[in-house]
Amino acid sequence: MFKRMLSAFGVGGPSVDTVLDSPHATPGQVITGQVRIQGGTADAEIGQVVLSLVTRVEVEHGDHEYGGVSEFFRLVVQQGVRVPAGQLLAIPFQLPIPWETPITAVGGAQLPGMTVGVRTELVIAGAPDKGDLDPVLVHPLPSQDAVLNAFGQLGFSFRSADVEAGRLHGVPQELGFYQEIEFFPPAQFAGAVSQVELTFVANPHELYVILEADKRGGMFSAGGDAFGHFRVPHQEAPATDWASAINGWLAQVAQRGHANPAFGGHHGYDQHGYHGHHGHHRGPGMGGMIAAGAAGVVGGMVLGEVVEEVFSDDGGDFAFGEE
Repeated sequence: MFKRMLSAFGVGGPSVDTVLDSPHATPGQVITGQVRIQGGTADAEIGQVVLSLVTRVEVEHGDHEYGGVSEFFRLVVQQGVRVPAGQLLAIPFQLPIPWETPITAVGGAQLPGMTVGVRTELVIAGAPDKGDLDPVLVHPLPSQDAVLNAFGQLGFSFRSADVEAGRLHGVPQELGFYQEIEFFPPAQFAGAVSQVELTFVANPHELYVILEADKRGGMFSAGGDAFGHFRVPHQEAPATDWASAINGWLAQVAQRGHANPAFGGHHGYDQHGYHGHHGHHRGPGMGGMIAAGAAGVVGGMVLGEVVEEVFSDDGGDFAFGEE
C-alpha cells in the first residue's frame, strides 16, 4: 500500500510496496497479496522478505500502564531474493490470521482504539529494515458476532477497547495478550455495575467468552469485580440465546454482590479459580447459568478473577503511513 525506498541501498536503490488483495479478514482466515519490489539503478540482493502481524498492546506495571507495538505472528515469505536493476519483482504470499487476533471492525465500522497491521520487513546484509504497516480490518467470527449482537439487544453501549498483555487463567491461550471490549451496562443495571468488559478467546473448534463486571460500592458494601466464563463450539454459538445468558449472569452479579451464584448441574461447565488483576486471590468460583439454543447446550460459565503476566513487546510508535 505504501511504496518505500530501501535506504540500505542508497539513492537509486529498489523500492518495496506490499499490496493486500483485500484488507478485510476474520480470525482463522488467510489473507493474500503481493510484496512488489521495484528494482533500482543496480542489481540488489535481499536476504529475506518477512511479513508480520502487529497490534498495540497495553502492559500494566504497578499503577502505570504502558503501550507499545507487539508482533504476534511472523512469516518468512522468501529468502535469497535477487532484484535485477529496473525490473519489478512480485512475490505472492498467504498470511494466516491467528484465531486470537483482536477484532478491529464491528458492523462494517472501525472499532475505536483497535488496529492490526501487516508489517513488511526486508533483511538486507543481515540487518532488518522494518517498513510501514498496512492496516487489516479484522471482523468478528459468526460466533463472536452473535455475542456482540446480544450486547446490542440488551442495551449495552460501547465505551472503549484495547489489548492487554497477560494470560487468562483456565483458558487455553496461544498469544501473550487478550482483547477487552468495554461497555456501559443497560440502564436497569447502571446502579449496581459501572461497566462490563468482554473478551473473546477463539480456537479452531470453540469460543471462550469471558465477562468482567465492575461492581459499584454502596453504603454497606464494597465494590469489586465479578467474572463470567462461557465456552461454546463455533457452530452452536449463532443459535444460542446469548441475550438471556448475559442478562441472567448480570442480574445475578447485581443481586448477589460478591457471592457467586449457585453452580448448576448441567454438563459442559468449567470450574476454575482465578487470580485478580492486582495479585489478590479469591479462590475457586462457580457459575450457575447456561444458555440453550436450538443447536444444543452451550458451554459453562464460571465466576472468578483473571491472572495477568507481563508481556514484553518491541515498543515504538504504532502508526500507518509512509516514513
